[in-house]
Amino acid sequence: MTTRSIIIDDEPLAQEIIEAHLKNHPDIALVGKFNNVLNAYQVILQQNIDLIFMDIRMPGIDGMTFYKSLKNPPSVIFTTAFADHAAEGFEVEAIDYLLKPVSSERFNKSISKYLKQNRSEPIQINNYTYFKVSGRLIKINHTDLLYAQSVKDYLVITTTEESHIVHMTMKYLNDLLPKPTFQRIHRSYLVNVSLIEEIDRSHIKIADTEIPVGNNYRSNIISKDLQKQI
Repeated sequence: MTTRSIIIDDEPLAQEIIEAHLKNHPDIALVGKFNNVLNAYQVILQQNIDLIFMDIRMPGIDGMTFYKSLKNPPSVIFTTAFADHAAEGFEVEAIDYLLKPVSSERFNKSISKYLKQNRSEPIQINNYTYFKVSGRLIKINHTDLLYAQSVKDYLVITTTEESHIVHMTMKYLNDLLPKPTFQRIHRSYLVNVSLIEEIDRSHIKIADTEIPVGNNYRSNIISKDLQKQI
């Protein structure tokens, strides 16, 4: 899922630099920019913000005091021109503490830290797997998992009840789920073979949904003898 972020900084140029760096990370959406913490407060409460880029020394309430006052605060990356708050920043479990001017390389390292801490690996146990969806672990029974479709860096996992979007590659999911129950049938699709309702040379059908079969993957579900019949 996309990470929702905001910038809180009283310097317009500092806001512009962070915004420019974020353009290299399309999976992190910038919801808003604010020049003080009071303007940002309602957005944090109402819009499920995941990550804050925040200056510390600002007019009125400083960033550190504000962050300590939040209940169940979002993750934070402090951005400041002063190094003397670094220890305090890590006491509140900040993702990182960046000194201005923030370089692209240093910014990217902070984003990597954030993603590593907030995108946990799926957990497979016997006949079900837990997937991280919107910050929660969702249990999906293998018997309910119909198919998965890759969309850029994400997967849409469709079950008998609903669909979930997870941040994962198709290759990883293919290696994770048990064989021969789950097979890749296309570069963009993996299916529960036991739930296939119809097969022809170029498509299969699961739960009334037609899914293409790639030439390089046909042998995963269609034997040579069967291919002669269709």
